[in-house]
Amino acid sequence: MARNASPIVLATREDASFASAAGVLGIGWEGPALLVLTMLLLSFGLVMMYSASAVMAQTMGLADHHFVVRQAAGGAVGLVGLALVSRLDYRHLRRLAWPLLATAALLLLVVVLPGTDAIAPTVKGARRWLMIGPVAVQPSEFAKLAVIIWTAMLTVRKQDQLPSLSRGLAPFLVVWSAVVGLIILQPNFSTAVIVLLLALLVVFAGGARIGHFLVLGAVGLPVLWGQVEGAAYRMRRLVAFLDPSTDPAGLSYQINQALIAVGSGGLLGRGVGRGEQKFGFLPEPHNDFIFAMIGEEWGFVGLAALVVVYASFALIGYRIAKQAPDLFGSLLAVGLTNLIVVQALLHMAVNLALVPTTGVTLPFISYGRSSLLVCLAAVGVLISVARAGARAASGLDVPSAPVESPGPGRWVA
Repeated sequence: MARNASPIVLATREDASFASAAGVLGIGWEGPALLVLTMLLLSFGLVMMYSASAVMAQTMGLADHHFVVRQAAGGAVGLVGLALVSRLDYRHLRRLAWPLLATAALLLLVVVLPGTDAIAPTVKGARRWLMIGPVAVQPSEFAKLAVIIWTAMLTVRKQDQLPSLSRGLAPFLVVWSAVVGLIILQPNFSTAVIVLLLALLVVFAGGARIGHFLVLGAVGLPVLWGQVEGAAYRMRRLVAFLDPSTDPAGLSYQINQALIAVGSGGLLGRGVGRGEQKFGFLPEPHNDFIFAMIGEEWGFVGLAALVVVYASFALIGYRIAKQAPDLFGSLLAVGLTNLIVVQALLHMAVNLALVPTTGVTLPFISYGRSSLLVCLAAVGVLISVARAGARAASGLDVPSAPVESPGPGRWVA
């Protein structure tokens, strides 16, 4: 460095060096930390996938590594998608909100249309998958992502009208009802409730009035009860939840076996691969009840560590939302963080008999490539928001898409 260089020149050079390093390394620790947690969960998930599914795969006449290889392949594709999405400016998603929602709705419609059984077969009494060659796609998983993006976009656009129920919240309800209705027709009631819950949380974070949610709750509860009462299997699950001892070999079998798995793990667990519930006792040990399998093999310590990881993911995700450079980024980060965290909480609650039994995957760990792809894409968007927020805080951000004022959303400082 020149001895007689002026302070202005030195400052300019330092700023240029900082900007260059920022462009290569990124600024802020939130994005890298989120990626580390994601890789940790994904790697642990593959270990537990093999342990939980090997016996079941052999029982079905498949290789013991059948499910873990398929999950790993989905993870590899998802990580490529995560890398690509994380490098894109998340603000472009505002323009893609309607096309993404329309695509998700179209896929949901194809699943339930009469005459489409060849590509949307009935599996276990429901039509939830599209068979595209050897690949099975679950449109309702992609609908979660599309609804969050669309809701964040419209919440920003309707900031001034949110205090009004008719002009603010009503347009959301119309579109949500259409998407949720298609999911219920599959039928997939639990996913429909999750989609609606995730959307409501985005609007709430955007500044919607609490009184409106109370009104919606008063109107929605009878509708919700009607859906539960109208399907015999849902009522059976509710009865089993309220009294697990009613029919331990029938209605309450799943949840009782899950609790046995968790309880038998004790403090430190039986050891990886040494669980016994996967030998035909616990249904869906690699999917809906993998948390119970973790409890059996890793014990209370393993479950507590897993809860800490998801809690850390939540805190970092909400921090990204707080530091986003605009309201759309803030709401997007809130919604996508909830996508991971809410499903994790519900999965754990089901496995611990805190809520009625229903099919909810444990993000990054349960078997399901559609869910895995969506979760990894969500992480990619979160990293994009984190990068934009850090660059904006350092004065290096040059928006490539229109940025609106943060507005009065609850997540904006």
